[in-house]
Amino acid sequence: MKSPHTRYVKTSDDVYIAYQIVGDGPDLVWQFDYFGNVDAVWEHPLWAHFLGGFTEFSRLILLDRRGTGQSSRNVPPSDLETRASDLRAVLEALGSDVVVAGGHQQGGAASALFAATEPERVRAFVWEFPEARSLWAPDYPWGVSDEYVRRARNLTENHWGTDALFSLDWALLDEVAPPEASSGIGKLSRSTATPDVALDMDRIWNETDIRGVLPAVRMPALLMVNEARDRSQADYIASLMPNAQVVCIPGEDGFSPEYIDGLHEATRTFLGLAVPASSDGRVLSTVLFTDIVDSTRRAAELGDAAWRQLLAAHDERARNEIERFDGRYVHTTGDGLLATFDGPARAVRCARAIADAVRSLGLDIRAGCHTGEIELVDDDVQGLAVHIGARVAALAGPSQVLVSSTVKDLVAGSGLTFEDAGEHELKGVPDRWRLYRVVD
Repeated sequence: MKSPHTRYVKTSDDVYIAYQIVGDGPDLVWQFDYFGNVDAVWEHPLWAHFLGGFTEFSRLILLDRRGTGQSSRNVPPSDLETRASDLRAVLEALGSDVVVAGGHQQGGAASALFAATEPERVRAFVWEFPEARSLWAPDYPWGVSDEYVRRARNLTENHWGTDALFSLDWALLDEVAPPEASSGIGKLSRSTATPDVALDMDRIWNETDIRGVLPAVRMPALLMVNEARDRSQADYIASLMPNAQVVCIPGEDGFSPEYIDGLHEATRTFLGLAVPASSDGRVLSTVLFTDIVDSTRRAAELGDAAWRQLLAAHDERARNEIERFDGRYVHTTGDGLLATFDGPARAVRCARAIADAVRSLGLDIRAGCHTGEIELVDDDVQGLAVHIGARVAALAGPSQVLVSSTVKDLVAGSGLTFEDAGEHELKGVPDRWRLYRVVD
C-alpha cells in the first residue's frame, strides 16, 4: 500500500510530531508499541495488512512518538505522559473531539493513560496484547526477568537494524518468530530509531507500571490476544478496568493473516455497539497539595494584616507556576493549595517550581502528589485520590516533595529522580503506601 500523506504538528515545547490520517469512519488512534515510522510501516506487507484493515471501517490516526520515526529526532524518546500530550496536540490539529484510542502492548498503555485523563474525548478503548508493565514482580508474574533485560540490551546493541533482530528476540523467550514478521524488520527498526534511542525506550518501559491508571479507564474496552497464547495476563488487566472484555482471536500467532483479519472483525464488531462517552464526572488526574511550613508561628509573628499580605503574594506566585505547568488551581487550603494536573510529571515539576518561587518571600513549603481517579463537582474535586494526596503532603518535610508509588511508576523516562521514603499508613486510607522523595 502506498504511504498516506504525512503531516506535522508543533507541540507547545517546539517538538514536531509526524502523523497520518487515512480512511473514513469514526476516528481510531493506533499507537505504535516499539517499531514505528508512519511512512515505513506501509512498506512492510505485514504492517500494511494490519493497519490497512482498520481503514476499512475507521479514519485511522497514526503518529510517531517523539525521538523516533518521522517526528523530531533531536529530543529524548517520550514517556507515557508525553505520548499522551503529543496525541492531544495531534487531535487538536485535526479538530477531532472524540476518538477510539488503541494500540499494541506499550502503545496501548499510552492510549490507556490518555483515555483515563481525558475520558470525554475517548468513547472506547482497544488494546492488543495488553501489558501493564514489563518487568516481573511478585504480583505480576507475566513480566520478564532481569536476565532477559540484560540479554535483550545486548541484542539491541549488537543486532539493531538487522532482520535477525526479531527472531533473536523471540529466541530469548524460547520461541520461534514467524518468518513473515522478521522479514524487513531491519529496515523498519532503522527507520524507527538509532540503537541508543531504542535502548532508552526499553529503559523507560522497564521502569513503567500503569496498573494504577487502569481503574480510571471506564469506557468500554476491548482487550485482544491470540488464542494460542495464555490469556491470564489479559484477564488480570481486564479485572482492573471497570468495563473491559477479553477476546481471543484465532490464528497460529499474532502475525498470521487469520489472526489479523480476526482482530479487525473483533474491533469492527466491538465498535458497532452503542458506546456512550463517559459522563459521570470522574477522571484520572494528579493532585498536588502544598502547605506552608510553620504557618501558625509566622502568622503570630507578623500579625493578621501582614500575614494576609504575605499569603496573597504566595498565592499569586503559586498560581503563576500552576498555569505555567498547565495545571488547574482548585482552591486554597488556608496556608496552602490544591491543584490538579493531567500529567504527573508536570505536577511534580510544578511543586518544585512553587517551592522555588516562594522562597524569596521567606516561605518554605512541603508538597505531595498522587495520581488517581477524582470526581469533578462544580469547581471542586472529590474522591479517595484527593484524600491520599493530602495525606502524602502532610508527611513531607520542609522543602520536600513526596509522591505516591503510582506517580513514580508513571513518570519513568521523565528525568525525575526519587529516593525511597518507606511505607506509611495514611490516615483514613486503606493499606500501607510506599512513598518517594523527589531528589534535586
